[in-house]
Amino acid sequence: MLKVGLTGGIGAGKSEVSRLLVERGAVLIDADRIAREVVAPGTDGLAAVVDAFGADVLGADGALDRPRLGAIVFADPERLAVLNAIVHPLVGARSRQLEAAAAEDAVVVHDVPLLTENGLAPLYDLVIVVDASPETQLDRLIRLRGMTEQDARARMAAQASREQRRAIADVVVDNDVPLARLQERVREVWEDLVRRAGAMGPAEVSEE
Repeated sequence: MLKVGLTGGIGAGKSEVSRLLVERGAVLIDADRIAREVVAPGTDGLAAVVDAFGADVLGADGALDRPRLGAIVFADPERLAVLNAIVHPLVGARSRQLEAAAAEDAVVVHDVPLLTENGLAPLYDLVIVVDASPETQLDRLIRLRGMTEQDARARMAAQASREQRRAIADVVVDNDVPLARLQERVREVWEDLVRRAGAMGPAEVSEE
């Protein structure tokens, strides 16, 4: 099994890269999706979030109001740290369960938005960073996700810098490119991952 960490700044296009890898056969473990599951209604995770932030973070249906919570934590690093201390251990436990269920020769891609921030690179055989300029990130967050510029900049500022992410990368996927070029780059990366999974030898995956 080859364990791959996939990360990138918000708006960099990491989800598109993970989708393309899954199309080619990767087993995806999506930390964001799991993070939603562990705070679903009725879970201990949601109860802990309410204890920490109050019932105002719940919607009328009793589910977590993620935009409301996000507006609180992404403008306040201390509050963000409180949330992470609740959610991250739950996500880690569930991720390990899913990884254990994968085939022995699988390429398992862990899609982890905060891989850099939480110092998780040593957990993986290989780290892929999806990279885009801050200008591209900001444009996508405003145009495609409907964020205000203030909210978008706050989300970006709460994450690691572009330089910090690139520093822990074994492979960089440039996503300031047309979709066709991104698809070709992912194909190249996938072929390298498959070779590495088969050999599990010392050969490095090229960054270019």
